[in-house]
Amino acid sequence: MTIGNLNELLEDIQKVHIGILGDFCVDIYWLADMTQSELSKETPHFPLPIMEERVAPGAAGNVAANLAALRPASLHCLGIKGDDWRGMLLEEALSQKGIDASLIVCPERWTSAYCKPLRKGISDVIYEDPRLDFVSPNPPSKETEEQILLLLEHLSSSMDVLAVADQFKNGIVTPAVRDKLSSLAQDGLKIIADSRYHIAEYRNVILKPNESECQAACGKNSSLSAEENARELASKCYATVIETLGSQGAIITDGSYLRNIPAVTIDGPLDICGAGDSFLSAFALAVGTGCNLLRCAEFASLASAVTIQKIGETGTATAEEIRALFCEKF
Repeated sequence: MTIGNLNELLEDIQKVHIGILGDFCVDIYWLADMTQSELSKETPHFPLPIMEERVAPGAAGNVAANLAALRPASLHCLGIKGDDWRGMLLEEALSQKGIDASLIVCPERWTSAYCKPLRKGISDVIYEDPRLDFVSPNPPSKETEEQILLLLEHLSSSMDVLAVADQFKNGIVTPAVRDKLSSLAQDGLKIIADSRYHIAEYRNVILKPNESECQAACGKNSSLSAEENARELASKCYATVIETLGSQGAIITDGSYLRNIPAVTIDGPLDICGAGDSFLSAFALAVGTGCNLLRCAEFASLASAVTIQKIGETGTATAEEIRALFCEKF
């Protein structure tokens, strides 16, 4: 890729109409200053005096934030939330990123949330307590599923590409929704699916697993190489697979041909949290331009290399940041 290619791609992305279907979540950070804590008079514990609260979109919400950062022509969010305080925080966090997300309200579910208590004391060290997860144990109701299917059908004709962020065991992407995605893909809609638990259950779409997800999809005891697992998954799902390998880059295959995409080398401290979301977002937008898949993967590698340098946050990558990194490295 040349700087000319990159600039052209970044311009073309601003003409792309993209959708994000997935498990929207809110990340909540509570920072406690333990130097302000006093022993409780009622219990033998030191409470956590919260001095700072931060809220950010998580899971599919972070994918949406990464998509918005690259300024596509339009962004359609297909997600669900509960009728609770976490749902209000989620939509507010999305709004602050410039995202108009009218999520389906599901009274039978709660809004997914990752709540992260952090402690600091006299030193500068910040210690993270076990995370508090709000994840619905049951799949969406049939009524909610019907709403999702109708929205998918309605929006499919107005999208150039659809990104799927399937994060939870009982999330928005039910078997019926996966069947609908396969049908839409066969009808010509470009779909890129990222799924933590169900990647092997998709058909006819572009799959974006990481190495462990790809191996699990081929059998937990698989002794195959990353390349062999990617080929097997592609053949099994009638799909093109883009398997991310962290510092080793990525592999792209349709089951027969296979190409390696090297990672962008970054020195210094790294934070890989959210790197997969950045890759998915950039890759999907590039696919929406009609760009060839190898260049899409190179562009996605640049975007994720930007975000892993943002310590302590699931950051996003803007066009300006991607361009600056390219000029620095190439």
